[in-house]
Amino acid sequence: MATTSEITNIITAQIKGFQGHAGSADVGTVVEIGDGIARVHGLAGCMASELLDFGDGVFGLAFNLEEDTVSAIVLGDYTGIKEGGVVRTTGRIVETPVGDALIGRVVDPLGRPVDGKGPIATTASRPADVVAPGVIMRKNVDTPLQTGIKAIDAMIPIGRGQRELIIGDRQTGKTAVAIDAIINQKGTGVICIYVAIGQKESSVAKIVATLEEHGAMEHTIVVIAGSSSPATLQYLAPFSGCAMGEFFRDRGGNALVVYDDLSKHAWAYRQVSLLTRRPPGREAYPGDVFYLHSRLLERAARLSEENGGGSLTALPIIETQANDISAYIPTNVISITDGQIFLETDLFNQGIRPAINVGISVSRVGGDAQVKAMKTVSGRLKLDMAQFRELAAFAQFGSDLDKVTQAQLRRGERLTEILKQHQYGPVPVEKQVAIIFAGTNGFLDDVPVARVRDFERDLYRSMDTQAQGVGAAIKKEGKLTPEIEKSLRAMLDEFKKAHSYAAAA
Repeated sequence: MATTSEITNIITAQIKGFQGHAGSADVGTVVEIGDGIARVHGLAGCMASELLDFGDGVFGLAFNLEEDTVSAIVLGDYTGIKEGGVVRTTGRIVETPVGDALIGRVVDPLGRPVDGKGPIATTASRPADVVAPGVIMRKNVDTPLQTGIKAIDAMIPIGRGQRELIIGDRQTGKTAVAIDAIINQKGTGVICIYVAIGQKESSVAKIVATLEEHGAMEHTIVVIAGSSSPATLQYLAPFSGCAMGEFFRDRGGNALVVYDDLSKHAWAYRQVSLLTRRPPGREAYPGDVFYLHSRLLERAARLSEENGGGSLTALPIIETQANDISAYIPTNVISITDGQIFLETDLFNQGIRPAINVGISVSRVGGDAQVKAMKTVSGRLKLDMAQFRELAAFAQFGSDLDKVTQAQLRRGERLTEILKQHQYGPVPVEKQVAIIFAGTNGFLDDVPVARVRDFERDLYRSMDTQAQGVGAAIKKEGKLTPEIEKSLRAMLDEFKKAHSYAAAA
């Protein structure tokens, strides 16, 4: 039993070592809990989107600030919260961990690892929802972000800092386009963030395995709020992924963020809004569903040199029903973004993959986001493809076509063939320029359609072996100078003499 003097010594030591600090926190009481939504009474000084502490490591997000209560969406398991429980404000807007330590990891929207590779060693964090950079802070989008997909890089180019929508029905290859774009950023210094919203965990595991197989996880962060996650986390996921990308943008780097997909994000927001008794509008979405996506996508930007010169490019994905791009959420996102890549079920079923409808797909940045060599060859490609689409519609009704029309149809069939591409097989820009140049300048006109893919494969092999100089010159110069064009024509002439594609194999 301790003596009086020992107790006195302990108390004296504790008084000497005591460091007082004052802290203020609003304290409230849970008056209602259910479906991941808590109504809290008494948080007079609570801020919008503030992080609330429910105790036992459970946090919530202040969603509705009402006259005498706060409706909070609980981030995680809400089953341990009881009516009458104590809630404290934290003084922090909801935030997510950021930093280089996240690269190569799979995390939830709160930055907690879900890949079984241990904790993430980062102390930096950023608010998930911030104001987008203003006009003065931005710079023109004029640097290409190569996807490695011929149809996109040639006709619907994406620039660093752009927002390009990928839209189409389910199972048309929307995610495949985004994953190919991520794989193609290997070695470019672009950090990629793939945000999976409301997807099956098995599908995301397959995507992660694919990225690892192609060496792309070395520059990629995967943020997952799967179909089994609460709607609250699905709502937060794209904002967290965007904040992670902004960390790299704001220090002068380049980042690419894919939101897969914003249809499910809108559904999650609708669910949360209805549960917090916000008034429903069209299709039961709350009135601010447009603002939800505009404030997210406007954060993609290319910053001016005074602000570091970094960029954040966004590839949002929208799933349509029966190709209806005039529905509520698709039209909203189309009007926010700088163009759209439209994927069509009919084209997919015809074997045209990627199934991009180049007629209604558009990039509002256009040739500014292309290297000059690609801009030169793609102008002719767009014209030939437009004429082919128009003539193909009329050619169905008659067989007696004049020679010029037949030649244009033949050219269009071969150009359609060269725009097909295998998944996970991005093509470097110098090879894209060479094959499109060959197609638009008549080198393929006498090659049977069934052998065009063989021609393309052999041409790439030739450019990797005997004709390395041409590809290297295009890559170095970035434009088709008369000398490079001359050597490209000579290389194609030599190649055609050495290879015969007279009939299908």
